[in-house]
Amino acid sequence: MGEELRIIPVRGIGEITPGSDLGVIISTALQTQGLTLANGDILVVTQKIVSKAEGRLVSLEEVTPSAFALTIARESGKDPRHVEVILRETRRLVRMDRGVLICETHHGFICANAGVDESNLAEQHQVSLLPRDPDRSARALRERLLSLAVSGASRDEKPPRQEPLEQLAVIISDTWGRPWRNGQVNMAIGVAGLAPIRDYRGQPDAYGRELRVSAIAVADELAAAAELVMEKSAGVPVALIRGYAYSPAVGGVEPLLRDAASDLFR
Repeated sequence: MGEELRIIPVRGIGEITPGSDLGVIISTALQTQGLTLANGDILVVTQKIVSKAEGRLVSLEEVTPSAFALTIARESGKDPRHVEVILRETRRLVRMDRGVLICETHHGFICANAGVDESNLAEQHQVSLLPRDPDRSARALRERLLSLAVSGASRDEKPPRQEPLEQLAVIISDTWGRPWRNGQVNMAIGVAGLAPIRDYRGQPDAYGRELRVSAIAVADELAAAAELVMEKSAGVPVALIRGYAYSPAVGGVEPLLRDAASDLFR
């Protein structure tokens, strides 16, 4: 795996608005900290700044709640306009109880409020939505960072890069609650550049017995580890992870999603 794992908060990102070039912003912030991306690096980026850059924002003042949203709002104590936005982002309402809406999003994620969130937004009466395609967002950001590393457009590197940047991974994360456990944990919702699961099945354990079910969700573990330096109230939406020997791959979050046939709780 490597002898040392470093998790570095990337500071100075600043306020993100629709159309912001996250690649340039992140590259510039890294440069300001004296950091240069290296082969094998992983960037964990919070969903919120990706959604802001992609304009995935909704003003509640422009939302007209449906009759169903009004009914749920009365039962849950939520703003009916907020509920309406949640319903629009929901493929399946999994559970509604004690003011909590657990939803399956159109992406196939199961999380509270379909990922619709009102925290860390400058405008009042505004909510953010998850990116339409977080994998595509992760790929686009990775490609942008790779191109900037080649062109040096966002930094004045001295000395010049010694080797081309080719192996880079990007994880887009969101913070979700978990069944059976209190507290929230960062999870991967978009992955580019690494295999999201390390599959040990078929390999021997320390005593020679064949492993049958061990498949570790490394993308989720990396996202959770990154959150330890992402101070939600201090504007740190990006973390650099260095030293983890992941398996390079196209990536994608789909392998992390349990299908209906194997979901014992559906």
